[in-house]
Amino acid sequence: MNNIIEIKNLHFSYKDESGNSSAEVLKGIDLNIKEGEFVAVLGHNGSGKSTLAKHINAILIPTEGKITVNGIDTADESKIFELRQCAGMVFQNPDNQIVSSVVEEDVAFALENLGVPYKEMRKRVDNALKAVNMYEYRLHSPSQLSGGQKQRIAIAGIIAMQPKCIILDEPTAMLDPQGRKEVMSTIKRMNREQGITIVLITHYMNEAAQCDRVVVMDKGNIVLDNTPKGVFSHVQELKDIGLDVPQVTELAWELKKAGYDIPDDIITEEECVMAIQKLFKQK
Repeated sequence: MNNIIEIKNLHFSYKDESGNSSAEVLKGIDLNIKEGEFVAVLGHNGSGKSTLAKHINAILIPTEGKITVNGIDTADESKIFELRQCAGMVFQNPDNQIVSSVVEEDVAFALENLGVPYKEMRKRVDNALKAVNMYEYRLHSPSQLSGGQKQRIAIAGIIAMQPKCIILDEPTAMLDPQGRKEVMSTIKRMNREQGITIVLITHYMNEAAQCDRVVVMDKGNIVLDNTPKGVFSHVQELKDIGLDVPQVTELAWELKKAGYDIPDDIITEEECVMAIQKLFKQK
């Protein structure tokens, strides 16, 4: 499988009002993401994870190093339009991305700006709304929707662009548990059924545990990059940099510290239940 995102020696520093560079936020990041992967990026506030996400969509340009998305150099200003059709971005607050007073008009907004013919636009809007299970709300006002529904509309607007990759910067941070569940279900289905590459910036460990791969950042560096099981088995290391692990993982870790023979790579409730049942049988 080919890499859709290639990041080489990425350095970045923000500039102050005088144009002077501040301390480095990203410190030589190297990262490749393959087509069709579902990757979570974790890190505490200030780790650089959102800054990294904005580089993939060319909202920010490297101070040093290079990023290519589907072969497009993000620093090439003449290719920004093409790049953002390939890699769409969804932000924390869906209200910041909703621009119309009717759901289907909002999803069609970017397509209208692109000059997509009406028949094709109609097809894309309908398909995008169906993909996020919001077709029945197509004539509603976004103001009448819940936070989770609004975020799914924002995602539909990106899907309608038919991107190969979607970057989601903490898309569930402002949602209640039900809204988070709805959005995660949508993201997983897009990845599984449409093969869209997903880069999910999150601080929810249970969301990261549902991905194919987890990248952990700290102080502008990548400190772990593995499967969810591979990453969350490093409980103490994650705690040392201010991160949690899924609750079931921590429970298993505490049991293991207490001397019980239990796997250290548990990330789901089902795995935890089976391991504890096994302990009882051994008694």
